[in-house]
Amino acid sequence: MLEALRAVEAELNQRWPETKIEPSLERIAALVDILGEPQRTYPVLHVAGTNGKSSTSRMIDSLLTRIGLRVGRYTSPHLQLVTERIALDGSPIAPAAYVDAYTDLRPYVSIVDELGGPAMSKFEVLTGMAFAAFADAPVEAAVIEVGLGGSWDATNVADAKVAVVCPIDVDHVEYLGDDVTAIAKEKAGIVKPGSVAVLAEQRPEVAAVLLERCAEVDATVARQGLEFGVLERKVAVGGQMLKLQGLGGVYDEIFLPLHGAHQAGNAVLALAAVEAFFGAGAGRQLDVEAIREGFAGLVVPGRLERVRQAPSVFVDAAHNPHGARALAAALDEEFDFRKLVAVVGVMADKDARGILEALDSVASEVVVTRNSSPRAMDVDELATIAREVIGDDRVLVEPRLDDAIETAVRLAEEIVDSGEPMSGAGVVVTGSVVTVGEARALFGKEPA
Repeated sequence: MLEALRAVEAELNQRWPETKIEPSLERIAALVDILGEPQRTYPVLHVAGTNGKSSTSRMIDSLLTRIGLRVGRYTSPHLQLVTERIALDGSPIAPAAYVDAYTDLRPYVSIVDELGGPAMSKFEVLTGMAFAAFADAPVEAAVIEVGLGGSWDATNVADAKVAVVCPIDVDHVEYLGDDVTAIAKEKAGIVKPGSVAVLAEQRPEVAAVLLERCAEVDATVARQGLEFGVLERKVAVGGQMLKLQGLGGVYDEIFLPLHGAHQAGNAVLALAAVEAFFGAGAGRQLDVEAIREGFAGLVVPGRLERVRQAPSVFVDAAHNPHGARALAAALDEEFDFRKLVAVVGVMADKDARGILEALDSVASEVVVTRNSSPRAMDVDELATIAREVIGDDRVLVEPRLDDAIETAVRLAEEIVDSGEPMSGAGVVVTGSVVTVGEARALFGKEPA
């Protein structure tokens, strides 16, 4: 079946990639119209923002599932296998089901392609597959992550009951520009008339744009830091203990098996979204034990995920400066590494300098490399930037990712020679989702 899956991927890869967009909902709207509007057969929670979308989506999925619903989840990009993008019952869709979904959709995609203008992009087809798969399941709720932007993203043919907006910063400059208020306006497009908008803490100018959109469409607003928020956060073994103020009350003794203050923020955002979905609020809260179990059972691969012990090796999919700053803060606050080696491989269209500047304060040494994507930044170009930011004496170059990780582990192990315990050394692999996905595979981790 993996051979059939590869054949489908090869066919899909003949279409426009996700890095090429034409701002229009006409093609995806035509497809779902032919299919009978599958995205309207279940309530949708729509998740947008610059960082934290996938983590928040997985948290919402886990909470809804634990409460008792059958949930579909659509996220992007994937770490290792494309089936990760379409999840049912908390797990990636089976390869056979993925192939069947594409086979069933192919004739209708061809009809849309023949309407004139650009053919459907790969992301548009995948979005149609997800909508149809969730309707066929059927699911009782769908958690849909925006691919890029908001208003013109293919997922926006869904009218979400709850619109979740994670922190907004500058990313995808070549498509969205570098004006954060313009980016916010694009992402605010997922807030639909009569919906509930659950908003993460934002820059003041971003918050103003989001609130303006909510007023325009008469959406109910719930804001982190006002209507809900993190009351207490303590570092714990394997994660953190939280006390959260939800829309309907306080949820205490919440164990979150993820690291970093940013993940605590994602957690309370997800909690508020689920409360809004069920209409909780004004003193009426969800079952606290179900919420505890939903968070405790959470699996979020590639987000400060430990893939090896002694020395500790983590992978984190931070791929822009905002994400890299959150990673650096988590490493600084929650770990006592006396030596940390960063393995960094980024895409050519990303802000490599900003990512490296964020890591400079926590990394003893940096090993620059590249992943297998044709979009990966040339390792010599990345090395030049790294030397300017980090300094010649702290930068090493390994063109192959496996060699880069091996070198980083060796450098981390050198702390033993100084008499320090191995627990004082660590490695983090970061810079790109692709880099992290390939690193997970090197350490024998299965897609999740």
